[in-house]
Amino acid sequence: MARYFENTTVFNFTWDQVAYGYWNRYPNPHSQHVLSEDVVSRELREGKLHTKRLLTKTNRVPKWGERFFNAKSVKIVEESIVDPKNKLLITYTRNLGYAKVMSVVERVVYREMAGGRCEAKRSAWIDSQVLGFSRAIRAFGIDRFRKNCNQMVMGFNHVLMGMFPRPMPQSTSNSSLPLTASAAALKGVKEVADRATANVYASVQPNKS
Repeated sequence: MARYFENTTVFNFTWDQVAYGYWNRYPNPHSQHVLSEDVVSRELREGKLHTKRLLTKTNRVPKWGERFFNAKSVKIVEESIVDPKNKLLITYTRNLGYAKVMSVVERVVYREMAGGRCEAKRSAWIDSQVLGFSRAIRAFGIDRFRKNCNQMVMGFNHVLMGMFPRPMPQSTSNSSLPLTASAAALKGVKEVADRATANVYASVQPNKS
């Protein structure tokens, strides 16, 4: 049976700021395990931005796990939906490869709270089908996932504070981002996402000079 993990984080930023900052999370000093980001598809559907990305992350395992994991990195599929009208950002991620050894399925919902701050509710299901070792692998997966969550929050806060150094407005009507309509917000988020992707892509290209 899969192990379930859940936690909630409150960011001291508006939902608009978090939705913009999401596409610029990497690189940051707390998430150096993320090696690359590639957009598979991105489109606007019914007032929402749908994106599918492929992320590559390092795959460090303890000594005992080397008999099951021999890859130095792992591919992650991330699907996201940005709904600026209802102020929702929902992400779904799952690992590719080694899924029978350990599969990690994650869902995160970023929503606006009363008072203007942004709440992120994270749910994860971790499973293993390795006969005789599944229980130990699930326990290891939960422990590592919990630690990675702490690093993720620190890294995301680091990025947000760099992008929005001023204190969060006391009301959502005073948002520091010039968003006056959901259509404008959606266009703005898409532009930020496209630009962030281009910056990441450029940073990993070999220097031809």
